[in-house]
Amino acid sequence: MNRYPLWKNLTIVIALVLGFIYTLPNFFGESPAVQLSSAKATIKVEDKTLARAEATLKAAGIEHDGIQLDSNGVKARFHSTDTQLKAKDALEKAFNPDASDPQYVVALNLLSASPRWLTNLHALPMYLGLDLRGGVHFLLQVDMKGALTKRLDNVAADLRTLLRDKNIRHAGISREGERLVIKFREAETREKAKNTLSDQQPDLALLETGEGDDLKLSATLKVEAIKRLQEFALKQNIQTLHNRINELGVAEPVIQQQGADRIVVQLPGVQDTAKAKDILGRTATLEVRMVDDSTGALEAALSGNPPFGTELYTERGAQKLLLKKQVVLTGDRLTDAQPGFDNQTQEPAVHLTLDSAGARIFKEITRENVGKRMAILLIEKGKGEVVTAPVIRSEIGGGRVQISGKMTTTEANDVALLLRAGSLAAPMDIVEERTIGPSLGAENIKKGFHSTMWGFAAIALFMILYYQLFGAVSVVALASNLLFLIALLSLLQATLTLPGIAAIALTLGMAIDANVLINERIREELRAGVSPQVAITEGYERAFGTILDSNITTLIAGLALLIFGSGPVRGFAVVHCLGILTSIFSSVVVSRGIVNLIYGNRKKLTTLAIGQVWKPGISTAKGE
Repeated sequence: MNRYPLWKNLTIVIALVLGFIYTLPNFFGESPAVQLSSAKATIKVEDKTLARAEATLKAAGIEHDGIQLDSNGVKARFHSTDTQLKAKDALEKAFNPDASDPQYVVALNLLSASPRWLTNLHALPMYLGLDLRGGVHFLLQVDMKGALTKRLDNVAADLRTLLRDKNIRHAGISREGERLVIKFREAETREKAKNTLSDQQPDLALLETGEGDDLKLSATLKVEAIKRLQEFALKQNIQTLHNRINELGVAEPVIQQQGADRIVVQLPGVQDTAKAKDILGRTATLEVRMVDDSTGALEAALSGNPPFGTELYTERGAQKLLLKKQVVLTGDRLTDAQPGFDNQTQEPAVHLTLDSAGARIFKEITRENVGKRMAILLIEKGKGEVVTAPVIRSEIGGGRVQISGKMTTTEANDVALLLRAGSLAAPMDIVEERTIGPSLGAENIKKGFHSTMWGFAAIALFMILYYQLFGAVSVVALASNLLFLIALLSLLQATLTLPGIAAIALTLGMAIDANVLINERIREELRAGVSPQVAITEGYERAFGTILDSNITTLIAGLALLIFGSGPVRGFAVVHCLGILTSIFSSVVVSRGIVNLIYGNRKKLTTLAIGQVWKPGISTAKGE
């Protein structure tokens, strides 16, 4: 009667084994490490970089516990923080001899100390939040007025080009605060300009002002356009911050919008505040210039006498290029960049989309310079580097541009990402900055661990004293629930915060409630005079409905917190919801499996070790 089929017992065993394996990495802790990543678009971190870093550490007499190359860069582990700091200094000197123009980002990091066989099984520890691991917290204010000013300056340039193309004469275009003012000498010309702009610039609200010879057309961005601009600025800045923080090798950074114009950035494990501020505050702009391929010009520039109006730059692969100083196009005209393939050669390529003004400018430039090279530069901290310099094969119109030539698929993805989110859409200022030391995080972990441990011990003591053997079974089921929960959080690579630890402690109290219901239901059946085997069956089956109903209602509340909450509330909700799901399995399936192993094969079962069974009006009978 009380026997599980073989497949069900195997399911429980496999679940427990997997739970143990994926929980195990959390007990090995973390090793101090140094991460080496590229600080510039034209520099790639590859196998040569790994070999150079290893040789640098060997030359400095610094022993490491392992060095590897991954998508974020070269990472080297060390046995102590002192060795970690020495290694950072050695790598900084070797890879960044010119401190004013760093080629690489050398950052302190922490890596999991789990054995390789666990890592190969993708068994990784949970990420720890800022309150548990320490790190830095920034609150950034996005300058929406700056974004609006930048947009109006671009619109002013578009209006000049548009009116010139339509042969509409005006007396000048200027920006006055948050509006553009176009001056005219004739009312008919102003009316013609107004009609043209209404058709070509739907985002502008136009207003006629002035009298006599001083006729003006005032243009302001519509409310909807300003709202779209602000939303785009926030999204673009968040995307750019994500890309930059990857250089620091931060595990699970928190980058999210707060309010209408602020961004919260939390970097767990980062103690170098100056390095983090430098990465976050970096400004980058995109420029398109023509390459000067005239005979003898490059040689003259290499000898120290560049022709007038030219500058010497370095292309990917250390090839020197001579570029004209005149900027053909800027990244402000770029609306999108996506990786893809050349339709003719099937080589990896990057497909760019320009706005209307950019498309018009690009069409003219490519028509006039067929057969010549055009360079795309990324300007950072006043210094430019050539990302790519393709040859113009034909006139390119329609605002669709393709960059190709000697690129791998990975490089095409990198260039597209760089061009799409290489610069901030609006300036930002740090309005709040906090540093949480690792010692405080360690103290929080210790307190959280002790609260969970003592809570578990108190529950276990009560259950065993009150329900005897069935109480011990409940405790084992509760332990398995904790095992499943930690394993699931590790498998999902969730971030554990202090509210998450509170949710674990709460989950223990809620999970044991299901076993209390089951045990009390079995007692009721025994009081009714039912045989012990039937009491076990009826107790589990009749209690299951109540357990399911109570957990579903609690899960609904947890999902509401997960959907509508943010920050600490969301961290609490994630652990809470997962804990409810694991508790149903452990309290019902696992505990029933253990009870079946104990009592299932006993045909002449007369009593159950489930504590006092009170029978109204009759002397008490104690189960054994």
